[in-house]
Amino acid sequence: MLVEVAVAAAVRGRFTYRVPPHLAPAISLGQRVVVPFGKSRRATGYVVGFPEAPPAGVELRDVVEVLDPFPPFTPELVELLRWAEDYYLVPPGELLRAALPPGLNARGGEAGPTRRGVEYAAPAEGADRAAADPKALARAPAQRAVLGYLLARGRIPVEELRAAFPKGRAALTALERRGLVRLETETPVAQGGVLPAAATAPALTPAQAAAVAAIDGAAGGFQAFLLHGVTGSGKTEVYLQAIARARAAGKGALVLVPEIALTPQLSGRFRARFGDDVALMHSGLSGAERHAEWLRLRRGDARICVGVRSAIFAPVQDLAIIVVDEEHDPSFKQEDGPAYHARDLAVVRAKREGAVLVLGSATPSLESLENARRGRYRKLDLPGRVDDRPLPPVELVDLSRLRRGGDIGLPGLLAPELREAIGRTLEASQQAILFLNRRGYETLVTCEVCGEEARCTECAVSLTHHARRGILLCHYCGRTERVDARCPACGGVRSGVGVGTEQVEEAVRALFPRARVARLDRDAVTSADETAAVLARFARRELDVLIGTQMVTKGHDFPGVTLVGVVLADTALALPDFRAAERTFQLLAQVAGRAGRGAEAGRVVVQTFNPRTPAIALAARHDYAAFAEGELERRRALGYPPFTRMMAARIEGSEAGARRAAEALAAAARPALQGEVAMLGPAPAAIERLRGRYRWHLLFRAEAPKALFRVHAALARVALRPPGGATIRFDMDPYSMM
Repeated sequence: MLVEVAVAAAVRGRFTYRVPPHLAPAISLGQRVVVPFGKSRRATGYVVGFPEAPPAGVELRDVVEVLDPFPPFTPELVELLRWAEDYYLVPPGELLRAALPPGLNARGGEAGPTRRGVEYAAPAEGADRAAADPKALARAPAQRAVLGYLLARGRIPVEELRAAFPKGRAALTALERRGLVRLETETPVAQGGVLPAAATAPALTPAQAAAVAAIDGAAGGFQAFLLHGVTGSGKTEVYLQAIARARAAGKGALVLVPEIALTPQLSGRFRARFGDDVALMHSGLSGAERHAEWLRLRRGDARICVGVRSAIFAPVQDLAIIVVDEEHDPSFKQEDGPAYHARDLAVVRAKREGAVLVLGSATPSLESLENARRGRYRKLDLPGRVDDRPLPPVELVDLSRLRRGGDIGLPGLLAPELREAIGRTLEASQQAILFLNRRGYETLVTCEVCGEEARCTECAVSLTHHARRGILLCHYCGRTERVDARCPACGGVRSGVGVGTEQVEEAVRALFPRARVARLDRDAVTSADETAAVLARFARRELDVLIGTQMVTKGHDFPGVTLVGVVLADTALALPDFRAAERTFQLLAQVAGRAGRGAEAGRVVVQTFNPRTPAIALAARHDYAAFAEGELERRRALGYPPFTRMMAARIEGSEAGARRAAEALAAAARPALQGEVAMLGPAPAAIERLRGRYRWHLLFRAEAPKALFRVHAALARVALRPPGGATIRFDMDPYSMM
């Protein structure tokens, strides 16, 4: 008996081994085995095929051991992974290893911890008084944060709390001992096989009902839907009810979300609706817990998986529906390691397993929209918010007009219109979110005499001034240096320009000294626990103004927010990336959607130096259709996706080595272009140096992937032994141009 094995390492190719007779009964497709490889006597590998004959001229070696009582991968997943290996140009073992939970690899296949029922947590009587008493939990900040979250959310599955506070279990146990929290375990019982007794589904709007009916009508075969719903239109309820119908038929479901730690309520809604039938796969769980959740799916004990990008490989049994929420989100693209796109793999998996696919977004990616226009996806629309709440009006503030008028010294870059809007919001005892996608206090520090910039010595970027810590910080490699008022080159006076969230916070505190203000960015909060604590305080209306980066845009639902201010809408527009306009529109639409989600009407104030740029002007009108139409025409004229396909070759190394490798790749590629493929480069990357390593890239563009695969075959020979000691990585359908 022969097996084809992919070794769990960054090694290209598959290798044939003999199976000793005593191991043959335990071997099947997808099995994890130990094999000798190179000089190693024990390397982990995965059985991906059964060749009939050995390769010519090769002396075969024997499989040493079978690691698991059953194969970790189903035959369907093996086929999906083989497809992904070929398409994304990655070593097979590397992708297979990434597809398994880390707990499984650590434990050699033995069983992880088990769970029974759904555990709920709720604040006990008197918990609100303890939270309001500054002395009650003064020495237990973690307990105070967890209790604040529970008071904001009420009775919730502990799983949601774990998603919000990955290290919060000890605090929860301590709160229970203090009598401030109640813990209960339930095993929900299905009502009529559709919805469990633990939750009652709300009435659907006509648009929601039509969407659920369309999805249900496609059950039993592959059909891709693009669910385009404005912010607050109830897309999640459509997912829940469509999945309930799949479960009523005894089928499984997979739900992919961008970042579960930033939207823990979503996991809570699924657990509340479907109970222990839901397995969660995210980084907030320990390795053992992820192993346990994976094992429940593999054995069929749980039939619904909710997880982040890597959950596309979850072993859901009898898969009938795949949902990709916020399908436009860039976090679905893996940038480190195997460069796959989970949304695109969801399409392939649904097609191969005969499942329905639902891609949901308020601002669909142009790739998905074009697929709908070509008839590959069926488009479903949720054009209005639930309860007919209006989308908030958006006011554009032209900062270039203020600059021409001489009013350039705006504190924290807050124009008079935005300052007035914040004041009115606070007077009405309502809440505001201020968004700026720049951390720190000032984004650039220069010498007034010689013009020398404060730059990172390891990365080709400027250092950002963080005033509160008194440092200059590189946001790429983390290098810091103390702030010096004098230029190290000439001794001249240094000054800072540009505005970050830290300066906005300072300005708001100075302008509105009685306001309760907090900042939410990677400097102010360094863990998921701290993020959840800030959001809990905001949800309980213990804060008036929340200032932050993209972290404040991610699906949060705060009924008290009636004002959203975008401090500077232009931060991404100038990036050397053909998707810059699309990302700007999506970000503005998402953050604007945080306003007016409660009983009170909302208002959005957007400050910009480019008010007539389509991405900004059309976002202000909530006009996705007009933006998409214009942007698609621009992409078509320039030959960019979705009208072409792209492949990137990314090179890193020493200054001379990276350049030599890039030139060698270009020379190898030219004969394979054959007039079908356009080659851009070789050229230094937009950020030429990161962490001391120089970066070059080549981009290849063609109408179809087949021509790109031909070019890759020519490049692969160089990539095996890159000149100059550089490293080369291929990226099919690249998302980042930086």
